[in-house]
Amino acid sequence: MAIRKAVKGTAAVASGGLVAFYGLTQLTEYRKRQVMKLEDCMSARSNTLPSRQAQLTALRATQEFDVLVVGGGATGSGCALDAVTRDLKTALVERDDFSSGTSSRSTKLIHGGVRYLQKAIVKLDYEQVNMLNMRPKSGGTPLLIVTFPLCVRWWQLPYYWAGIKIYDLVAGAQCLKSSYILTKTKALELFPMLKRDKLVGAIVYYDGQHNDARMNLAIALTAARYGAAIANYTEVVHLLKRVDPQMGKERVCGARCRDVITGQEFDVRAKCVINATGPFTDALRKMDDQKNPNICQPSAGVHIVIPGYYSPDNMGLLDPATSDGRVIFFLPWEKMTIAGTTDTPTEITPHPIPMEEDINFILTEVRNYLSPDVEVRRGDVLAAWSGIRPLVTNPNSKDTQSICRNHIVHISDSGLVTIAGGKWTTYRSMAEDTLDAAVKAHNLSAGPSKTVGLMLEGAKDWTPTMYIRLVQDYGLEVEVAQHLASSYGGRAYEVAKMAHVTGKRWPIVGKRLVSEFPYIESEVQYAIKEYACTAIDVIARRTRLGFLNVQAAEEALPRIVDIMGKQLTWSEQRKREELSAAKQFLYYEMGYKARSEQLTDTSEITLTPAEVGRYMKRFHKFDKENKGFITTVDVQRVLESINVYIDADTLHEILNEVDLNKNGQVEFNEFLQLMSAVKKGQVSANRLAILMKTAEQSLDQTEKPVSVDRSGGGV
Repeated sequence: MAIRKAVKGTAAVASGGLVAFYGLTQLTEYRKRQVMKLEDCMSARSNTLPSRQAQLTALRATQEFDVLVVGGGATGSGCALDAVTRDLKTALVERDDFSSGTSSRSTKLIHGGVRYLQKAIVKLDYEQVNMLNMRPKSGGTPLLIVTFPLCVRWWQLPYYWAGIKIYDLVAGAQCLKSSYILTKTKALELFPMLKRDKLVGAIVYYDGQHNDARMNLAIALTAARYGAAIANYTEVVHLLKRVDPQMGKERVCGARCRDVITGQEFDVRAKCVINATGPFTDALRKMDDQKNPNICQPSAGVHIVIPGYYSPDNMGLLDPATSDGRVIFFLPWEKMTIAGTTDTPTEITPHPIPMEEDINFILTEVRNYLSPDVEVRRGDVLAAWSGIRPLVTNPNSKDTQSICRNHIVHISDSGLVTIAGGKWTTYRSMAEDTLDAAVKAHNLSAGPSKTVGLMLEGAKDWTPTMYIRLVQDYGLEVEVAQHLASSYGGRAYEVAKMAHVTGKRWPIVGKRLVSEFPYIESEVQYAIKEYACTAIDVIARRTRLGFLNVQAAEEALPRIVDIMGKQLTWSEQRKREELSAAKQFLYYEMGYKARSEQLTDTSEITLTPAEVGRYMKRFHKFDKENKGFITTVDVQRVLESINVYIDADTLHEILNEVDLNKNGQVEFNEFLQLMSAVKKGQVSANRLAILMKTAEQSLDQTEKPVSVDRSGGGV
């Protein structure tokens, strides 16, 4: 088991930032020299990011690219950056948004290779040792994390200590900090939520953490600034081929592409096409040759987000040996706690859905580590998502059934270069290997990779204290300024300049999208400059609101759609479609569906007759006419009678959380389902439940009820 802790210092000013920003203060002397060697390359960077339309024009107008990358995840974006910094004319197309797939649904850890170490030692597996050796070499680490393998048997302490020391040894000069042993007392002091029973001690080791979607975006935007033509929502319809006169056989020479937004099709010609499509690797391989066997064996990993109080601000936990052999962890991230993960075979789909059984498995495992004083409730799950890990078999190997834990680079007879497998931590070295193979196979004129130490989008002008300037120069809240600095780096100043005046004494600028998160309205405007085309792009990847709290994301959606609509001149019909699509995304892919299914199952009402009677009395204080349902008018009437005033929009949001059939009213049966779910811990801090209870108490005691500010809800 393992617990992680963020260490105070230059690399940990705020959680969730980009690797490049924090890495600047972590570079070794070797890395600093590498950066200096890149000054000539840096001078080629553009200060102006081309619009998406300009990028599409470049894709159409360019006679022939050296490299066309298909796939805008971490691997594809890494390949584009590696290629363009070798002075290759580079294009990249992605059929959805950048980082819309696996790359935005990771564990948020940089490396996290302790499980590889365990398998390497126990199974004498050299390939697992290889995985440990592939340390990230670009930029350092954004957030130092500590892990405690919790020892509940005396012999585990020296066993894990020896293993973790090997982990440090393999890291060599790149070891973030040396691991060490903690006594039981010290472990409980640092992580007071832990169970005391049977605990012997703990071992601390360090890993890195990042905001995966924004990291992916930073890589893609950096490639664009170096001159790569990149376009999201641009899918490959089919591959282009021509007969090579020297070889006498067909060779891939580009792709027929379609702009998903407009439906327009066009050809993109290239000397080399790279398949970096993750779980969809086989689909593009079969476009090349229908006879190609499948090499991708997808595995689903579900994660949940629970309130930040489940773990200390700077510490997390990991156990590589759970009840069924899967890895479990919970880690602080963006002031919340991520818990996961599962590892189950799945079908390939662009829209994976977290299943209730996986959510409950994670919650059950988390309960095993926490003190009985900490009640782990189903209702505390604020968001849940599933990511598809593209495990692959090596087509170059005679044993095509064995899973390749590392990445593979394969070149087909027609010249299609496929990069598959691997993990987030190794994206840079994967890209380097891919371009080395592509340059050799296609006789491209290019030098060696230049991405070691290369500064990414926002790295320039970032300092650990830049958030103070944002507060002083623009009048932003401290929390908002810290968020902007960690998410955008030096580009945070551009976001701040777009921020609107609040009309308040403080903050002067920076209107929040929702009160409990530091995301502000100007980020929506800036997201469009970062190629956001839909409301989903904003709530899922430009900000991480959809991944952190689906109810908060749903509340922010109308304002997000309004801002995007003005910037992109959307019609009212398009705005309705965007709102609907984003709600569907939250409902299915971010865990809202699992919550609704629990509440709509009437067989799950487990209230006693006395409880039903008590709740009926409470309900009828609002339903004076005995209609069998209540509306916003009913609630507003009761609140005004006790001198509490809530605006109509907020009341609508409060009732909408419980209105399961979305008919604009809450029936008595829906109210009973809500109270039953609250009783079982499936729903926590529901605003309507709290409001009705406090209003009833106020009416009975002629006292003013407490505030009903939203406290998080659950999914």
